[in-house]
Amino acid sequence: MIPTNTKFSNPLFGRILTAMVTPFKENGGVDYELAIKLANHLCENGSDGIVLCGTTGESPTLSWNEQHNLFVAIKGSLNSKYKVIVGTGSNCTSEAIEATQKAYESGADGALVVVPYYNKPPQEGLYSHFSSIATAAKDLPLMLYNIPGRTGCNLLPNTVKKLMNFSNILSIKAASGRIEEVTELRSACGPKLTVYSGDDSLLLPMLSVGAVGVVSVASHLVGLQLKEMIDLFHKGEVSTALVIHEKLQPLFKALFMTTNPIPIKAALELKGWKVGPPRNPLMPLGKEKKENLLQIIQNLSL
Repeated sequence: MIPTNTKFSNPLFGRILTAMVTPFKENGGVDYELAIKLANHLCENGSDGIVLCGTTGESPTLSWNEQHNLFVAIKGSLNSKYKVIVGTGSNCTSEAIEATQKAYESGADGALVVVPYYNKPPQEGLYSHFSSIATAAKDLPLMLYNIPGRTGCNLLPNTVKKLMNFSNILSIKAASGRIEEVTELRSACGPKLTVYSGDDSLLLPMLSVGAVGVVSVASHLVGLQLKEMIDLFHKGEVSTALVIHEKLQPLFKALFMTTNPIPIKAALELKGWKVGPPRNPLMPLGKEKKENLLQIIQNLSL
């Protein structure tokens, strides 16, 4: 049986954090009222907290003012037991510092800080970037976000180890697509670093090597199933957890049949959540792919 009292079982922000989509109105503006309803629905259906203004939340096309207003609306609407983590990353260090300081001052539970994209800094630059943000963030817990497929830059475990000298760098969203990333991080940083899977499809195998949970897209639809799978794993009922893992794989794959968050927004629309299409340059899901997604949703009785 997998022990439940080990240090690596400490979930920090919780075990399931939904990387929430940003709903838009027909005129293209942020639908704050619907965002509040969606956030509360997610927390009532398996999520321990919400990650706002990440990749799934379309941060590249949200203004900083929209991001701040979205956080204020969501945080003010949720029970305090649910965590709200705000995406404050940028490829401009001064912008990331300013956004993270604002999250701290506004009462965020944490900040998700992505590896700088496009300018592809060396490891020394990454250390300088994140250490500057950590210093400015005071005691706000930070979740580093490593997603080389999006950023073109990989945050190495030894760099994370050096960053652990900052007391508020406590967790990382591991989204390289490699299960080995968890082992490499734990080997370099020890159990003090809380590792979250950045991929729903890799959640169960990542749990087996020390991840505590997931920053999830699929939890918009199957939060309770993911919660059950994690609970079963920690009870030592791994074979039953595996059944859920395998059952949900078609959905996990479908939600990334094209660029995230295009499919999850389409899926939510199919479920009656009028979250609107993604902002340009992203496009709505095409007819054929939407029909395939609908079939998968129906097959899972969602």
